[in-house]
Amino acid sequence: MVSRSGELTARVVEELCIAARQVQVNAYVPASHFRVGAAVLADDGRIFVGCNVENASLGLTICAERAAVCSAVAAGVRALRGCAIITDLLDPARPCGACRQVLAEFGQAMPIILIGSAKTRLFTLLDKLLPDPFTFGSGAG
Repeated sequence: MVSRSGELTARVVEELCIAARQVQVNAYVPASHFRVGAAVLADDGRIFVGCNVENASLGLTICAERAAVCSAVAAGVRALRGCAIITDLLDPARPCGACRQVLAEFGQAMPIILIGSAKTRLFTLLDKLLPDPFTFGSGAG
């Protein structure tokens, strides 16, 4: 699952990427046609997925990353160890600010795998994408 150094194993990276790719096809995107799939890895090794769901009132659209986190939380998960995000863009898309913030609530330094078309993969860490998150541990609430 996760190596002693906290890095994801190659097998887990592949499982996350496959899960994100499989759920991406379920995205509901009548306005943008921009399909996004996400998979998050729970501390116990389970993988939870989400896809973006657009709404006619665009502000109510739900991103794939937040959908995956909500799925994990609904199952009782409180800590995440990694996330894979896939789009059809050649250059892999980065998560929006809201998604970065929500992910940080459950794993501030988690590995993030960004996947584009042609199976392009970029690896980063959430704390590089969101270096100083506002979380309950930082005095929020």
